Amino acid sequence: MKVDVLLGLQWGDEGKGKIVDVLTPRYDVVTRFQGGPNAGHTLEFNGEKYVLRSIPSGIFQGGKVNVIGNGVVLDPLLFKQEAEALAASGHDITKQLYISKKAHLILPTHRILDAAYEASKGSGKIGTTGKGIGPTYTDKISRNGVRVGDLLHNFSEKYAAAKARHEAILKSLNYQYDITALEKEWFDALEYLKQFKLIDSEHVINGFLKDGKSILAEGAQGTMLDIDFGSYPFVTSSNTICAGCCTGLGISPRSIGDVYGIFKAYCTRVGSGPFPTELFDETGDKIGALGHEFGAVTGRKRRCGWIDLVALRYAVMINGVTQLIMMKSDVLDSFDTIKACVAYKINGEETTEFPFEINDSVEPVYVEIPGWNTDMTKMTSEDEFPEEFNAYLTFLEEELGVPVKIVSVGPDREQTIIRYTEE
Repeated sequence: MKVDVLLGLQWGDEGKGKIVDVLTPRYDVVTRFQGGPNAGHTLEFNGEKYVLRSIPSGIFQGGKVNVIGNGVVLDPLLFKQEAEALAASGHDITKQLYISKKAHLILPTHRILDAAYEASKGSGKIGTTGKGIGPTYTDKISRNGVRVGDLLHNFSEKYAAAKARHEAILKSLNYQYDITALEKEWFDALEYLKQFKLIDSEHVINGFLKDGKSILAEGAQGTMLDIDFGSYPFVTSSNTICAGCCTGLGISPRSIGDVYGIFKAYCTRVGSGPFPTELFDETGDKIGALGHEFGAVTGRKRRCGWIDLVALRYAVMINGVTQLIMMKSDVLDSFDTIKACVAYKINGEETTEFPFEINDSVEPVYVEIPGWNTDMTKMTSEDEFPEEFNAYLTFLEEELGVPVKIVSVGPDREQTIIRYTEE
């Protein structure tokens, strides 16, 4: 068996949670391989709405094993809040969820450091969510991190050493804080965490593969936020691309199967950073309103713009995407004309390659496509698609060189249409 990978191709918020939930019935195991609680995956079904931050989105499908992999950074406090909210709604996850011992813990001082670093940047802020993600990954890379498995090995000593190191940094930044209440809640949550199965995930996952189990790996954020290949420095602190699945779960490249790339029919971005197709007019406001473009975790308003095929082609290439999934098609239902960026103009020259750096000199080159002016939210089959929408899909497939396998026409799991059904 192989591990199929599902990841975002834009700046995050593509709708990965819903699609994982839709695809999960085909799989025995669902995993998260990177990121932390700054990434909210929203799922809607049976009239209820759920936001998952660290727990894999397969948790709602009964009997499926869900694994938080070693590449994830985990905040016990936020995890406890998330798990208790699920339990209150009737979803007991204690038997379904495994947590890698090699996953790094977000400490209370990591969150304080995050705020301190962001405050020190002044106008150069990158728009961090303040969840402590960056400082945790920094400690991981500098070999100073505290891991879930350390709960079983001299945890008190390791925690004290990390806290002392962080407090020395905060003192040098002259940053004022009070950790007392946060730390108490954090330690209470740590005890809650211990009831879950803490595993050597690389052995367990490869054992699943050996036993013929089917596995879906769920990425967080999006390709354009990757620490190496995204719009640096306005990126996250982990590898959000397909390669991150191997290091975030402990599997070999030979174990990767299909790569599902998710994108919106337009583009959004949260926080600071370059965004070549961003719209600052009524059209951008309309897309934002129709798409309810507010962060699932942060509540921040998302910046909106037309689809960027330069960045999307780049993401398809980097990830080795085999199947595309287009989200929020219905948001464009009422537009007479739709635009798509097919190239960038930089210093007077056109290019279809994603450049080393995106700045104000990058000008999008658009083509215009007729809109479909049809309410697609009640459609249940691709046979119902209007001619103009089919033309848009064909255009995208020709530009990207990969088939669009799934189309979402609304937020509910039922509003999902699978194309090219195999006989």
